[in-house]
Amino acid sequence: MTKNINFKAAVLTEQKKPLELSTNVQVPILKEGQILVKLAYSGVCRSQIMEIDGHRGEDKFLPHLLGHEGSGLVVDVGLNVSKIKKDDTVILTWIKGDGLEAGGVKYQSNERVINAGGVTTFNEYAVVSENRCVNIPKGIPMDIAALFGCAVLTGSGIITNNIKPKEDTDIAFFGLGGIGMSAIAASNLYSFKNVFAVDINKDRLDLAKEFGATHLIDPNQYDPVEFIKDNTNSLGVDYAVDAAGLTKTIEQAFDSVKNNGGLAVFASHPKHGEKLSIDPFDLISGKKIQGSWGGGAYPDQDIPRFAELYRSGKLPLQKMITTIYKLEDINQAIDDLKSGKVIRPIIEIDKKIKNAIS
Repeated sequence: MTKNINFKAAVLTEQKKPLELSTNVQVPILKEGQILVKLAYSGVCRSQIMEIDGHRGEDKFLPHLLGHEGSGLVVDVGLNVSKIKKDDTVILTWIKGDGLEAGGVKYQSNERVINAGGVTTFNEYAVVSENRCVNIPKGIPMDIAALFGCAVLTGSGIITNNIKPKEDTDIAFFGLGGIGMSAIAASNLYSFKNVFAVDINKDRLDLAKEFGATHLIDPNQYDPVEFIKDNTNSLGVDYAVDAAGLTKTIEQAFDSVKNNGGLAVFASHPKHGEKLSIDPFDLISGKKIQGSWGGGAYPDQDIPRFAELYRSGKLPLQKMITTIYKLEDINQAIDDLKSGKVIRPIIEIDKKIKNAIS
């Protein structure tokens, strides 16, 4: 077993405060079903902002590590791990797949204990459960691989697993972050008549057009629901996806779908305690709304499938990466994500690590 490894990690010590960079975190002895990974890259998801800002309610596990999508090199494996072996390069994901579930982790740092869940990625090393790892498919660069842990699985999964759209239909996307962009990219696998993209950020709208959007909507200039209905003979779209995670945008997504079968799917949730306001008559009229848990994805099956789409050029994920940050700049990355400056921040932790299957 690997011993005596100390590493740097970004730690949430208090809600509504910047993450603290701890430089002396110790790797514990691995338990059954655990894997030690040396991180190469990590993505940053808005769900981490929700945790940091206290929008998910009281945090009973402080201090703790964060991050749930990443890529890295397997350094060691615990007992009874069979899916992953030492020296594999892997995608880390919060979505459970094949393998053992080993539960949370407790790290020692000087005289304090730092908690962690089954996977964390804002750290140089991570002890993770076997079921949160998938081998990186051939031809996927390490920085791109990090996106597969959440943004790709959730966004693309909403289209291919949750919606499973019919041909020659209309779809609208509200919120063009990592999940929203991945969903738009996956929509290219189907023959949609109209693809509406809604966001207040012009750069994101421009990129959505490159990803296949046919209509771009800035809510500061147009009412999205009115715009969509004006361009669908007053009917609305067949499907709407909300990835903004606001009550207003989820309601707009629902309002934009047509009666008698229109479906709205949302992947992110609003602040703790907020409720949706929906007209019950819309439900009686045949509109449907559902939440999506990670795009209905099963990592061991969906990652190879989405990787093939990336290799074929149908998922141009490289266009989502505009800025790469160091671990020491994690708080700047979080601030840039909050402000909309970047679509999906990527944290470079060890760029020397390369995909073992090139």
